[in-house]
Amino acid sequence: MALKGAYDVEHASSTSRIQHELWPLDGIDPKKARFPCCLIWTPLPVVSWLAPFIGHVGICREDGTILDFSGSNFVNVDFAFGAAARYFQLDREQCCFPPNLTGHACKHGYKHSEYGAAITWDDALQSSMRHFEHKTYNLFTCNCHSFVANCLNRLCYGGSMDWNMIDVAILILSKGHWIEWKSIVRSFLPFAIVLCLGVVLVGWPFLVGLFSFSLLLMGWFLLGTYCFKSMLEC
Repeated sequence: MALKGAYDVEHASSTSRIQHELWPLDGIDPKKARFPCCLIWTPLPVVSWLAPFIGHVGICREDGTILDFSGSNFVNVDFAFGAAARYFQLDREQCCFPPNLTGHACKHGYKHSEYGAAITWDDALQSSMRHFEHKTYNLFTCNCHSFVANCLNRLCYGGSMDWNMIDVAILILSKGHWIEWKSIVRSFLPFAIVLCLGVVLVGWPFLVGLFSFSLLLMGWFLLGTYCFKSMLEC
């Protein structure tokens, strides 16, 4: 049995390697908005002006096409909120693409199959698209981060099926690469202008209000994700 299990894992890993050799990724091309197997982030109008760490995320197919959950019952093809500002390319070697029920390279096996295992990267994204085409969008409970987390769970990326909104946000914000210096300006200039105007017109109470708003946002997502999971199930 141990030999058989080892063979299944090795077979699944070999299948994954063969797939990568057959379908190599094209290079990242920001001018054409093509980011193969990447996570993408861009600032949100108004919301990011007050809390620059909040933004809109998407995930890309192997051909670089961006997919993002941007409205109820609708997964957008190509970004809904303008050009991408940051990207992080994921490693397909860290995904589990089981050729059959016994061929899982991850430790989850049956749980992964039950959730919706995929045999290719694009297959996982397509399954998540179908799932979210029947979901109601809500910035606070079921949003673009939820869609990306669902994709990563279907891929069992990094051997984990516990991806959530917070994990997705931390990953893209901590490891994401700025596309160009203009992306940095576009992401933080509105916040800087709002901050300066608020201080000049209102004074220190504006800073207290802005800080409280950021704390409330972070508190909501942290508590909802780790303490009241049913509130943010999507």
